[in-house]
Amino acid sequence: MPNLIHKKSLELFKKAKTIIPGGVNSPVRAFKSVGGSPLFIKSAKGSKIYDVDGNEYIDYVLSWGPMILGHTHPQVTKAIQKAAEHGTSYGAPTGLETELAQMILKIYPSMDKVRMVNSGTEATMAAIRVARGFTGRDKIIKFEGCYHGHGDAFLVKAGSGALTLGVPDSPGVPKDYAKNTITVAFNDLEALKKTIEKEAKNIACVIIEPVVGNIGCVLPKKGFKKYDIVLIFDEVMTGFRVSFGGAQKAYRIKPDMTCLGKVIGGGLPVGAYGGRKEIMSMVAPEGPVYQAGTLSGNPLAMTAGIETLKILSQKDTYKKLEEKTSALEKGLKDAAKRAGVSTKFYRAGTMFCTYFTDKEIFDYATAKTADTSKFARFFMGMLKRGVNLAPSQFEAGFMSLAHSAKDIETTIRAAYEALREA
Repeated sequence: MPNLIHKKSLELFKKAKTIIPGGVNSPVRAFKSVGGSPLFIKSAKGSKIYDVDGNEYIDYVLSWGPMILGHTHPQVTKAIQKAAEHGTSYGAPTGLETELAQMILKIYPSMDKVRMVNSGTEATMAAIRVARGFTGRDKIIKFEGCYHGHGDAFLVKAGSGALTLGVPDSPGVPKDYAKNTITVAFNDLEALKKTIEKEAKNIACVIIEPVVGNIGCVLPKKGFKKYDIVLIFDEVMTGFRVSFGGAQKAYRIKPDMTCLGKVIGGGLPVGAYGGRKEIMSMVAPEGPVYQAGTLSGNPLAMTAGIETLKILSQKDTYKKLEEKTSALEKGLKDAAKRAGVSTKFYRAGTMFCTYFTDKEIFDYATAKTADTSKFARFFMGMLKRGVNLAPSQFEAGFMSLAHSAKDIETTIRAAYEALREA
């Protein structure tokens, strides 16, 4: 693997590890699940990223989803630069916040009101607090394998039984937090039904990633039923990725609350949560549920989000994205077949994942059957050929408007070669 350890990246990683835990500010970036050392990026443009050693890569990580237009889109970049000339943060309201909020509410009619925050984690943490305040109940239901950020309530597994009280999945999470989180297997509708029937009077909300993007790309089975408790769709990843109106539009489900992030900030730190008027009226200062943020709704993020949504709303934008992602899907499936490697490929809109297994993937347990060592070899083979994928078998890949037919052809050719090596 010496040809993959680039001198400047290695030097920067070595230095970073002495002052930053693990040398990174988000764990998956450390390349631990694929081996080797992470690339340190210097710049990005369109469908490409460039590391500090000057190497170019076709990028399917896209900052873990936000860069749906591609990197440094000129319209977005110019708008950010102009906004920065007037100030980066005021700690006071601006018209930009209302403008972006109006755009979001038009695209997501399930929401009557929306509150801006700074990250997806903030959005989900606030959403369950509001749901608890609205219902007067403490317990929440989440699904195994769904990632809703690093809030204490979410870093929990339920054990083997759907009704088992949660235990912390990370040191530092108090058991008193964990006991109020019940975990059910994704796509196990019968277990969900039994859980709700037993615990209905104690459950404030059900929170779900409608497409699970943090164990790859796991699609929902048909038959999701709405119960008389607060249903929260975590669309931080799926919003604008599965469709222009998110997974809720694609699957025709109207949640009580929705969490958004990533794309709505155009690459800047952002998050949002919203829902029905009577629920959102609980949020301070209108109601008693407290939530605040110094940089919430800051003008740079609002500007980037507004410009991004303007472009996404243009005619044929999603048709183009669908054509690009479909072409990549077809090519990667064919490459695996020609290479004689058993894989399962799943896609939801512009999200996708190739699993190294011959089993169908429909939940956390089946996702864990994938051969992670084979994926690691495939990942390194792709990186060597100038294609940047997420450094984990259990992360989704993403398409952008900036990816060209040539990019996709190059990726498919690299995949065939890397698959034969893997």
